Amino acid sequence: MKKYLTNTSSETKKLGAKFAKTLRNKDIILLYGALGAGKTTFVQGIAEGLGVTDRILSPTFVLQRSHKVRSSHFENLNHIDLYRIEGVSQVQNLGLSEVIKEDKSITLIEWADKLSGFDHKKGYKVYFKYLNENEREIRIVPMVVSIRDPARMKFVGKKV
Repeated sequence: MKKYLTNTSSETKKLGAKFAKTLRNKDIILLYGALGAGKTTFVQGIAEGLGVTDRILSPTFVLQRSHKVRSSHFENLNHIDLYRIEGVSQVQNLGLSEVIKEDKSITLIEWADKLSGFDHKKGYKVYFKYLNENEREIRIVPMVVSIRDPARMKFVGKKV
């Protein structure tokens, strides 16, 4: 696990863009944090880092958006927001298991704390803590890290 402090939304986006370079096919990024903690801003940075040209908005009302990725080895960035989800049955109705199996894609899930019994081992859990109006603490925790992947190890704070 590695902890980062950002002082502006621009810094949070830059961290997301840098983090994007460590992502691999079919990674799932689970995002945790209070409203306004920086989850969507971080997703915008990841999208920029992957070459997505769409405007990235939180899919709070539509629950899921898919964006074409350019200049990367991915084809799609799936962005899911579970803020309005009220129960396990609603999560199951999203077709999440099909989305995360898509080849040449990564999936980012905001409000991941609403997932119950989700057992995916490829990707990251990212925790956002609102410290004050501008400052955020962001912790990036790999679900599984291989010592054969130095780029990932470096980003999450492990030494090779």
